[in-house]
Parts: sequence; structure tokens; C-alpha cells
Amino acid sequence: MRFYDIIAKKRDGHELSSSEINYFIKNYSSGNIPDYQASALLMAIYIQKMSTRETFDLTYAMMNSGDCLNMNAQTISNDKTSKTVDKHSTGGVGDTTTLVLCPLVAACGVPVAKMAGRGLGHTGGTIDKLESIPGFQTDLPPDLFLKQVRELGVAVCSQSANLAPADKLLYGLRDVTATVGDISLATASIMSKKLALGCDAIVLDVKYGNGAFFEALDDALELAKKMVEIGEYAKKRTIAVVTDMNQPLGNAIGNALEVKEAMETLQNNGPEDFTELILALGANMVLLGEKATSYEEAYKLVQSKLEDGSAFHKFKNLLQYQGVKEDIAQGSNKLPIATSIVDIQSANSGYLHTIQSDQVGMSAMILGAGREKKEDIIDLAAGIVLHKKRGDFVNCGDTLATMHTCNENRIQLAKARFLNALTFSDEPVPKNTLVKAIVTKEGVKVMP
Repeated sequence: MRFYDIIAKKRDGHELSSSEINYFIKNYSSGNIPDYQASALLMAIYIQKMSTRETFDLTYAMMNSGDCLNMNAQTISNDKTSKTVDKHSTGGVGDTTTLVLCPLVAACGVPVAKMAGRGLGHTGGTIDKLESIPGFQTDLPPDLFLKQVRELGVAVCSQSANLAPADKLLYGLRDVTATVGDISLATASIMSKKLALGCDAIVLDVKYGNGAFFEALDDALELAKKMVEIGEYAKKRTIAVVTDMNQPLGNAIGNALEVKEAMETLQNNGPEDFTELILALGANMVLLGEKATSYEEAYKLVQSKLEDGSAFHKFKNLLQYQGVKEDIAQGSNKLPIATSIVDIQSANSGYLHTIQSDQVGMSAMILGAGREKKEDIIDLAAGIVLHKKRGDFVNCGDTLATMHTCNENRIQLAKARFLNALTFSDEPVPKNTLVKAIVTKEGVKVMP
């Protein structure tokens, strides 16, 4: 077949066959299809869309472009009373859920196998955050990854270079061809990696809002429904939790700062909104892991493991298994500390109405917490700690946030970006409802 004909077929609004989609992924991954032709097909898909069957075929072709692991309960453990669960977040500002969720859910008896990546943008990804912990080993060979999940019940490591490699190639192309926002392409990108890991079940945290991949709630719901459909089609129990990212999650934005907040949360002393999300996602993971028969039972179990110290103990074990010699968890002063720490005061009085998450994230990136280019080196100590959130009353002179950086020359630019991200109101502002909807194979449940 000719790739030219595949482009023309999709351009004219026709469905691509399984063999045509497999031809595309196989030959683009091997370098036989040039970027300009692949870009043309991506744009045709963006405009003409894909059916569920096409999206499933694309997901599977991308999954099969590299290694596929088998991290199901039959492989991990002789305990057949639970299933292995993976989780994924579509990303946001202050999104540190993996660091808390993985040990918390493992403390409930559900094995968690998590491969994570680095960040490009506001702050580092999960792997960058973990690397702010001195000694933490993020590179685990598949055999050691499997062994640790079997022994400890949890492992978090960097994504294998050969896990769905087609996704890495295509995402780089989508990023520069204005095709990132297509639902089918996004679904295949996320789910190809999830399915390649081979866990029994998947919980997805799908963000929407001014700090998320999709700003509109309807788009996030569509993405959530499509990913659940693909997951269930692949015989993986899948639940998506649609959550609000119209302000940063928690109070910390930045790698070491977020690790500190994660440790506080594991000691049941975290921010209210972050803890709320952790309990909701954790309950769904425990439910799919078959350690509870209802969401309410799962929620109580997760909450108890957070309150009785079991989750924090599991987190410390995770650190020890992955190379951390010192008892970092007992003292956040052993994490990277910024040389310049500056409070930002408010020039306004009133209720905090808007926190433009993406702009706050950009402010943190200016301080050094994220990468503008993939080659950039992150300042692991850099970032922002918020002291006020949406709905809080602010007096003139109150501290809005504290900025951390090892380059004080960046503070004024970051401060200006941060202050421009805030608006105030004379009238009381209602607090955000964080969890907006739960999407399962049965349908969408919109939260009150």
C-alpha cells in the first residue's frame, strides 16, 4: 500500500482499516515515513476525527510498537483477592498525586506498578520530583521493577525507553503541528502506555480548566469516556475521575516543594483539596483492586490507612527499596533548599476570585521549576508555595505566596507573572468543587 493513499483516504473522511493504521505506526516508527507525510495524516485525523474502532486500532498499534510488560496480579502475587492497578493523570499545576497515591493504595493491599515520565513546561514530571529526593533511583530494569512490586506491593520508576516508543515519536510531532488537542490521538497516546504496562485495572485523573490539557469540561468528559471505552474494550477495568484544574492543586508548585507537601499529606497533614482528591482517586483504585465491594467501603479503608500511618510507613519503605539511605521522610530539610526565598504580598483587599493555573505554573517555571526546552536543567528547589486559594479573603499586605529559587534574578519577572494571574472580588467567592464527574463503563455520574 502507499502512504499517500492513506492520507487521502482520511482527508476525505473515510475510516482507515486496521492494516492501514498498523502500516502507519510500523513504518513511521522505523523511519520509513517522513515527518511531513505523518504530519499530513495527523492533521487529517484532527479534522476528520476517528471512530472508536480506529482509535482502538491506533492504541493497540502504538502499544505493540515496543515492549509489553505483564504486571497483572497473576504475575505479581499469589494473592488472587486483589488486582494490580495503574493510575494516570492528564497533568496540571501542583499535581503530586502519584507520590501519595501509590504507597497509600499499596498500604490497602492493592499492588501498584507505576511508570512515570519527566515534565516539559510548568514543573517537572513525577520522575523529576522523585529525583529531588537524594539517592532515589528512578531507573529500574523490568525484572527489578517486577520483583519490587511483588515484594513491597509498589514501585515507581521512569518509563522504559521501549514502552510504546511510537507514542514518543508521534507526541513530538503533534506538539509542533497543532494536533495535540484531538481526542482520539490523546486517547491513543495515554492508553497505549497504560495497556503496555499490563496492569489489571486503570484509574484515570482527567483534568479540565485553565491549568489543564483541555480547558472545557465537555472536552475532558469526552476524553474520559473515550479512554474508559478503550480500557474496557481491552478487558481492563477502567474508571476516570474528572477534576477541576482552574486553580493549582494543593499549595506547592515545584519539585522538592511538592515532595515535601506529599510527605505532609501522607502524615494526614496535607492541603484540604489535595487530600480530597487523593481519597477519591485512592478509593477508586482500591475498588478496582477488589479490596472493597463498594466505593464507600473503599473510601473508609483508604482514609484509615492515611490516618493510622500505614501509608507513610509504606512510602518510607518505597524510598528504602529505591536507594534512599537517609531517613528523608523524617526531615524535609534534607531535600534541596533554595538560596532565595521571598514572600509575595497582596496590593489588593477582597476575596480571591481567580488563580490562573497555567500562569502560576509559568511563574514557577521562570523561577527554575520546569523546562521550557527538553534540554533545560531543572532547579529542584525552585517553585511557589501558595498561602491563599480561591474564595479566601485577602487583606492588603497579606502574603499571597512564597517564591523559592536559586537564581534571585528571576524573582521579579516571576512575581509579575504570578500577580497578573490573580483577580479579586468584593463579593464572597464559592470554593471550587474539585471532583466534577466519575466516568465508568456504565456511564457518567456528575457530582453535585
